[in-house]
Amino acid sequence: MSSNVRGQRFVIGLYAALVAVAGVAGFLTGTFVSGLRPPKFLFLVPFPATPLGFAAYGALTIALVLGLPLLLVVYVSSQLDDVAE
Repeated sequence: MSSNVRGQRFVIGLYAALVAVAGVAGFLTGTFVSGLRPPKFLFLVPFPATPLGFAAYGALTIALVLGLPLLLVVYVSSQLDDVAE
């Protein structure tokens, strides 16, 4: 197994773990904090002010905030590999 495949698996695993932690944090926030207003994903899509709503909001927000730069890095690195050959 090449180190490139192990590195990709590590990054994907870390990404999934961070998204899961954000979801759990949102769930705990919705469970134990009272008087919360409903969050709006991307300032447009309202989520209910329930533990599941906050879990979904947290997971989706972190997935987007971390996922877009990660996709950009993957794209740029693949282009650099193509140019180097």
